[in-house]
Amino acid sequence: MNMAMMRLRREDPRVVGSFRLHRRLGAGGMGVVYLGSDKKGQRVALKVIRPDLAEDQEFRSRFAREVSAARRIRGGCTARLVAADLEAERPWFATQYVPGPSLHDKVADEGPLGAADTAAVGAALSEGLVAVHEAGVVHRDLKPSNILLSPKGPRIIDFGIAWATGASTLTHVGTAVGSPGFLAPEQVRGAAVTPATDVFSLGATLAYASTGDSPFGHGSSEIMLYRVVHEEPQLYGVPDALAPLVRACLAKVPEDRPSTLQLSLRLKEIAAREAQGMTEARPPAPRAAEADRPTGRLVDTYPEPQRVQRRGAPGTPPPRGGTPSRGGGPARGAAPARGGNASRGSGVPSRPGAGRPTPPRGGSARSGSGGRPAPRSGSGRPGPRTTGTGRRPANPRLLRQRLFVFVVVTLLVALGIAVAQGCQGPARGLGDDSGGRRHAQPSFTPTAPDGRGSAPSQDFGN
Repeated sequence: MNMAMMRLRREDPRVVGSFRLHRRLGAGGMGVVYLGSDKKGQRVALKVIRPDLAEDQEFRSRFAREVSAARRIRGGCTARLVAADLEAERPWFATQYVPGPSLHDKVADEGPLGAADTAAVGAALSEGLVAVHEAGVVHRDLKPSNILLSPKGPRIIDFGIAWATGASTLTHVGTAVGSPGFLAPEQVRGAAVTPATDVFSLGATLAYASTGDSPFGHGSSEIMLYRVVHEEPQLYGVPDALAPLVRACLAKVPEDRPSTLQLSLRLKEIAAREAQGMTEARPPAPRAAEADRPTGRLVDTYPEPQRVQRRGAPGTPPPRGGTPSRGGGPARGAAPARGGNASRGSGVPSRPGAGRPTPPRGGSARSGSGGRPAPRSGSGRPGPRTTGTGRRPANPRLLRQRLFVFVVVTLLVALGIAVAQGCQGPARGLGDDSGGRRHAQPSFTPTAPDGRGSAPSQDFGN
């Protein structure tokens, strides 16, 4: 049955029972299906029986038995029966409306399903058939167009020609017994239907879901029915995990087919195994926690200088978190070693004759020749050294400030000393002149009057 929504035609009713009709969903062998809603807004799929069948009293009685049996169906894989009126001029019944495409449309639009999806759909349908058969009902027309893929899972719809177990077929009143290509051999022969009849139809439906085609090919109704009875199904394209089970469902003898319960359990196992195989086939994504975990092995993302240093000390784990200590220096409490000399602050001499000292943990060491600190990770600038006690030195900016103050104070002290010395120099010169004059005074005494010598002319105030 085509479930595409269409506008109501002129001859279509607008109200049936307590339901208002909105759209025409399709037409089948028994009547027309409409989209309706009740006063609360609940949507239903309402089927109205054809006028010629409504006039047949035997059909009405059998239809009443079918509706009574459908009320007893309990299961999530079927469209629940909402209401029915068997005494109306044209009998009708309403079932829960199931949104979603049919399995036929899904495969036609997007292609065949995978093994895991096919097995999952088959397991749900088998479980639904268990509830149907426990209610004493055989669907008799299970096919891809009667299976809706709703957001909550597949649903079996259109029990239009389903009848209670043991009832005869409806061929004598002109109603089709099913769809060619999905009928069981006993239906073609006109024999009594059993739950195994639905198992055969389910096997053909699973083959269609896997391949996009009927297992008995295409052709006229007569050719298709002949193949169903006398020829083996063509299962080319059915996954290997499903092919044996599908072939067992399509057995010609009903007793050779598995039960719906066995089919449900087996399909669940296949669906779980196929889904697990698909998960294992995908490469697992690396976790961030494992990427940062220290392993003691060289990592390609480390810079080249650190890689060379780590080769000198194999087995040494990197710092916590995979990042070097701040400033590129060694870890706190670790003393860098000098090549050929004792380690600073440790008191333990290095091994004699070792041409290359082992760098301490943390990735910072001094070489024995140049005394130049090793460059830190990711740059060529040396990192600060630690003191012998393991404490880090003062801030370089603070050292520069202290050096500047020291230089200024030194200059001021030197300037003060120079000023002091300059003030004492002139005082000492003046003292010498006065003293010279004092010592020179006896030399100016006048000479004797005998005329020896001469005295300088002096003016004594005369």
